[in-house]
Amino acid sequence: MTIRVLIVDDQMMVREGFSVLLNAMDGIEVAGEAVNGREAIAQVAALRPDVVLMDIRMPEMNGLEATREIVAADTDAKVLVLTTFDLDEYVYQALRAGASGFLLKDASARQLADGVRVVAAGDALLAPSVTKRLITEFSKLSETRTHVGSAGVSELTERETEVLVLIAQGLSNAEIADRLIIAESTIKTHVSRILVKLGLRDRTQAAVFAYETRLVTPG
Repeated sequence: MTIRVLIVDDQMMVREGFSVLLNAMDGIEVAGEAVNGREAIAQVAALRPDVVLMDIRMPEMNGLEATREIVAADTDAKVLVLTTFDLDEYVYQALRAGASGFLLKDASARQLADGVRVVAAGDALLAPSVTKRLITEFSKLSETRTHVGSAGVSELTERETEVLVLIAQGLSNAEIADRLIIAESTIKTHVSRILVKLGLRDRTQAAVFAYETRLVTPG
């Protein structure tokens, strides 16, 4: 099936550039564009895209606020945050707001297309430098936050908890399967059950949840 993408950025050249790149890729179609977060919310409701490429810093309404509202609206659209800043102050907040991934604007055309496909499939996507940023934020939180979501963790089986920890450590389904010496299809089943039990949208939120509940700690 074709993945329909909405591009949200206040710079016309960026929107047009991404549009040309993505429309040239097999199985991807640019469904529309938006110049700010407010317009993005309206376009998501009207166009029902599969993936929203969301800039963070925009006038009127930024990408963080727009992501939060799009996720709250319980649409099927997955948000892939794009920014020039690998140390953007909104990285952690965007992921907590429901973004499914984070990619820098200097990514290659292939990386951009692969990112769209990964997020559309429900997997997590984080640039390596962003992962470091998250660890720093989690380290700060571990000193100030109390345990959250402990009831949700108690609903998980021992194996599901083990899989959740490995997700938070950044392992793919194939890598988790190798680590636990079980079939990758079984891992996919565990991941699906984890998301349902915890009420999460995707692997990115699962990873954030694991850190916030201190099931996994930085370092």
